[in-house]
Amino acid sequence: MAIIRTKGLTYTYPVATKPAVDGVSITIEKGEFAVLTGPSGCGKTTLCRCFNGLIPHFYRGDLRGQLQVTGLDVKETPIHELALHVGLVFQNPENQLFALSVEKDVAFGLENLGMPRNEMQKQVDYALETSGISHLRLKAPHELSGGQQQRVAIAGIIAMQPEVMVLDEPTSFLDPLGAEKIFKVVRALNQEHHMTVILVEHRLDLAARYADHVIVMDRGKVILDGEPKDVLSSEKARLIGVGIPKVTLLYQQLAEVGLLKTNEVPLSSEEITALLRGVLND
Repeated sequence: MAIIRTKGLTYTYPVATKPAVDGVSITIEKGEFAVLTGPSGCGKTTLCRCFNGLIPHFYRGDLRGQLQVTGLDVKETPIHELALHVGLVFQNPENQLFALSVEKDVAFGLENLGMPRNEMQKQVDYALETSGISHLRLKAPHELSGGQQQRVAIAGIIAMQPEVMVLDEPTSFLDPLGAEKIFKVVRALNQEHHMTVILVEHRLDLAARYADHVIVMDRGKVILDGEPKDVLSSEKARLIGVGIPKVTLLYQQLAEVGLLKTNEVPLSSEEITALLRGVLND
């Protein structure tokens, strides 16, 4: 069942001379973990702004084509209603955090909905526990590390319980260990709570192992769209400059010289280790 569907989606910012998103037609199924990648400036962030209604309701410009999210026509649906269905986590968590405590930040969206206080407390507790930051609830957000701040931003979205979570390069300010912790939280939401995840990410060495679906953009267009192992092992992805996982590149080099003969393209160190052990055992 499609939760996001676009057809010929084209958007041009005010006073821009060419579209930032150009003729995009994609389908993302309910419960998928989709990774959206491509070179800087290719239109990834703009597409995310379409998903939650910032385009066209905040960024005016010119939006054409079809866009449905959770069955709603984004063009016709007010942004406050779309916020109940789609949560957006920004690249820099400081853009989303402003309250005096983590708990108050996580509760902010629910307060705007006028949720009864006892129900709100349950939702906040659930969000803090799910994101692994219950022990930080009384801390001021500005006292936290970058990774902790990003988890607070994610908790604020979890509390709203949207059907779709969109994360726009949430690990760009984090070291690999911090990034891995964020990815594990997001993957748990996807697998255990059936939340559809759309992750914009350059660091595919870490993200690829979690993906069910990879979409590659370049110059506003979708260039590749499909299974992670098919997309990330393609020559087109390499030529565009997508950050192919290093283990996938190693596999390709070993396959070229005949040391590996398999169609099981690895996306993680665990997968290529298993392949190499199989070769040695043979």
